[in-house]
Amino acid sequence: MTKVTDFIQQADGKTLFSIEIIPPLKGQNINELLNSIEPLMEFKPPFVDVTYHREELIDRVGTDGTIERVPIRKRPGTVGICARLMERFHVDAVPHVICGGFTKDETEDVLIDLHYLGIDNVLVLRGDPEKSAGVFKPKSGGHTYASELVSQVNDMNKGILLNAETEMSPTNFCIGVAGYPEKHFDATSFDTDYQHLRKKVELGANYIVTQMFFDNQKYFQFVERCRAEGITVPIIPGLKPIATRKQLSVLAQIFHLEFPKDLVNEVEKCESDQEVRQVGIEWGIQQCRELIEYGVPVLHFYTMGKSDNVAQIARQIF
Repeated sequence: MTKVTDFIQQADGKTLFSIEIIPPLKGQNINELLNSIEPLMEFKPPFVDVTYHREELIDRVGTDGTIERVPIRKRPGTVGICARLMERFHVDAVPHVICGGFTKDETEDVLIDLHYLGIDNVLVLRGDPEKSAGVFKPKSGGHTYASELVSQVNDMNKGILLNAETEMSPTNFCIGVAGYPEKHFDATSFDTDYQHLRKKVELGANYIVTQMFFDNQKYFQFVERCRAEGITVPIIPGLKPIATRKQLSVLAQIFHLEFPKDLVNEVEKCESDQEVRQVGIEWGIQQCRELIEYGVPVLHFYTMGKSDNVAQIARQIF
């Protein structure tokens, strides 16, 4: 396996293409996911990210009147999907590893499984809060912050496990972390957000992938501020072409981002989501060309289970 940072270095300044995929809901077939991303393999992504998800819980009242918390939506299979991707498409898989919903011991076990599979890249994230909670709360015995998770992975790279009496050979994980050009929604200010990001790098993060954005100037400003803060690792822009009018409000609300006025105006002129999709493709092509001119190491697309619009953009760029 090759590290993400090695792929970037070996590209010698050429911009690479990569994607992020989401595991199917529990009970669904993986073949639909694999078939949806197969057209993107023509653009030779050196690596594919696979998200990790905590289960969603609801309160269910039993026949005896007691209340039980039960899972209603689960997306298991991240590790298995990574193995399948490597076998079918001969690409490196980058599994997400999250704080939310997992203890430190459970995280350690997942990392050992990844190590056994020869997976040397991980993207370390805090993860989302439970939808019913509104604010992030770690599982008892789990991590509260992504920086703590970075430290755990970096300790394993040094051969250090949670149980000091247990010995193992050092792992060799390349650690990615998230960055937020429009500020993480839980950060009290941009200053504190950059401080937290710098801490993650100081603790061992090797590269950064940004939250999606639709205004390249926000990415450029983010990179400049990172460099001014002494953050020198590669910063990969995260992209998603808009596909429906509804996404103007949904994406803004979920990801706490701002759409450029020009993009909003073009979407509002559209009479159908098919027209919106075409606007999103054209905007994405424009974004990518400008980002490549800027010299970004990778164009990283959040596919969210759909690939046709990403493929149309990639055909114009790569």
